[in-house]
Amino acid sequence: MNNIDGLDSWDGDRDQSVVLSEELRSRLAPPLKIGNFSVHSRVLQAPLSGVTDLVFRRLVRRYAPDSMTYTEMVQASGVHHARSLKKIMDVDPAERPVSIQLFDCRPDFLAEAAEMAVAQEADTIDINMGCPVNKITKNGGGSSLLRDPETAEAIVKTVVDAVHVPVTVKTRIGWDENEITILDFAQRMQDAGAAMITIHARTRSQGYKGAAQWEWIRKVKQQLTIPVIANGDITSIASAVACLEATEADGVMCSRATLGNPFLVGEIDYFLKTGKLKPKPTIAERLICAKEHLQSLYDYKGKRGIYQARKHMTWYAKGFPGSSELRGKLCRVDSVEEGHALIDSALASLA
Repeated sequence: MNNIDGLDSWDGDRDQSVVLSEELRSRLAPPLKIGNFSVHSRVLQAPLSGVTDLVFRRLVRRYAPDSMTYTEMVQASGVHHARSLKKIMDVDPAERPVSIQLFDCRPDFLAEAAEMAVAQEADTIDINMGCPVNKITKNGGGSSLLRDPETAEAIVKTVVDAVHVPVTVKTRIGWDENEITILDFAQRMQDAGAAMITIHARTRSQGYKGAAQWEWIRKVKQQLTIPVIANGDITSIASAVACLEATEADGVMCSRATLGNPFLVGEIDYFLKTGKLKPKPTIAERLICAKEHLQSLYDYKGKRGIYQARKHMTWYAKGFPGSSELRGKLCRVDSVEEGHALIDSALASLA
């Protein structure tokens, strides 16, 4: 199990020797059944705040056409008070399957937001019960619900009653090492009507540090009848296969390893279906994708898109001579033309 070090997602060496057993391939071959909805991939793109907008999801979809993607998480009370859809709830009808993720601690507000999300053609509604960020937990949302399972149950029951699409939950294994409650919590979520549960195998106190404790996912899988998706330290094909073998989970969810790497979900999906490795994107292909990402964010969001693209471009620009200097410049670009010129210069130096 590996922690992300920023370059990990581009390191394909570990994938060269990985072998897909016939048993694992056969087990994962049928569609992933989420309630009454089927997904023809066992690899999911995680919801990431400030990342998984429509532009990013389109790039992931290009390389993983069958995979479920998730919007950034949406606060239900914000939707309630605004009486309008958040832009981050935008869904392209061509990008399905897609899930809209919601968070809050108010069951009625969540049900209302879920109804709006279904109107946006979300295929499932995901409830975030795992975010460790203080500004989320102090208001009763995210991983704080691990300490309030009765409210978590009420949320799932209320949202299930409000919408006709499957309702899923994403959570963690517990609050801290002394309070790992996932076995009871996961059972409660299933009993309340959740059609699938995704488990980030870290505690809230771990945040994103330390090794993911996959053994807890295995314990949950042995206990539940609904699909269980493994999340945490899925950084490569090799780690995905290792996790699926160790946990017997029904699929894996890729998170931070996809930053600047929208190819990863498709690479893992292709391997699980065929047992073959896709060629890794070259440095030039990564930088060309960075250019497209910048242009698309500008087309979608205007000037704000350029500012948001800065971080994305720095994530793409890794692992080659001069990349550190390039990242320092990309994080300050003020126009599409400036960003393209910097990347074009880097491409020329690689030729």
